[in-house]
Amino acid sequence: MRARIRDTELYFDVEGLSLVPDGPEMRERPTAFAIHGGPGGDHTGFKPGYTALTDAMQVVYFDHRGQGRSARGDASSWTLDENVEDMEALRRHLGLGPIVSIGTSYGGMVAMAHAARYPEAVSHLVLVVTASHGGFIPRAQEILAACGTEEQKALCAKVWEGGFEDEAELKRYYRVMGPLYAAKHDPEKAEHGIDRAIHSPEALNRAFRPGGFLRSFDLRPELARITAPTLILGGQLDWICPPEFSEEVHALIRGSRLVIVDDSSHSMRVDAPERLYGEILRFVSS
Repeated sequence: MRARIRDTELYFDVEGLSLVPDGPEMRERPTAFAIHGGPGGDHTGFKPGYTALTDAMQVVYFDHRGQGRSARGDASSWTLDENVEDMEALRRHLGLGPIVSIGTSYGGMVAMAHAARYPEAVSHLVLVVTASHGGFIPRAQEILAACGTEEQKALCAKVWEGGFEDEAELKRYYRVMGPLYAAKHDPEKAEHGIDRAIHSPEALNRAFRPGGFLRSFDLRPELARITAPTLILGGQLDWICPPEFSEEVHALIRGSRLVIVDDSSHSMRVDAPERLYGEILRFVSS
């Protein structure tokens, strides 16, 4: 499905019922937005895992502008601020009240900014393996220098330089980096996910390159404006958004709950799926 909003067109998909039979009544369940990472990825990495969440909520998936199945448009608008405004416009387009906002990695950055700027639009906020400012980049470089292979270091140089030339090169990056992203990396299963996804190298290049918006963004001054109950999930083994950044967000969002998963890296959907979905379901239900 597609929504023509603002100056773009977003692809979105919906899984699960919003209105369900409950004895003699129909009961309305919450709707969640699943906000994907990258930039340069798409929503498909959430499927089929997020089906587990439809036991308690309806899930809306969407691709950020310039990525996945959404319209490309003006590349200068592929920014965090525009992604936030697109997300809010999509919520209104779908006629939704306050949503459960579930942001992973870069998606968590979008979710944080949205919840701070539109606090009335979010009933529950879930932040998975994310960071609130560009300091995660030099920290990831330090970790990679200490534990990465030479091939991994060479490919990550493409990230820091904004130098991916095509989708095939970006897919190779995810193949080689798989063991760092997931402690329980399975090359065969990972290959299916890489093949299914639409990777958009120019969106990643614009975000990470010198002068890119991820180098200088800083949401820390805004986080006190978040009013939604907030669950923060970090991976103890995460190399690109290490747990210190989850701890920092926890300190800045009043009343938030922090869970650090010991045996998980950045891909918590791979390393600890039952823990991930269980924590989210318990949080929203409570």
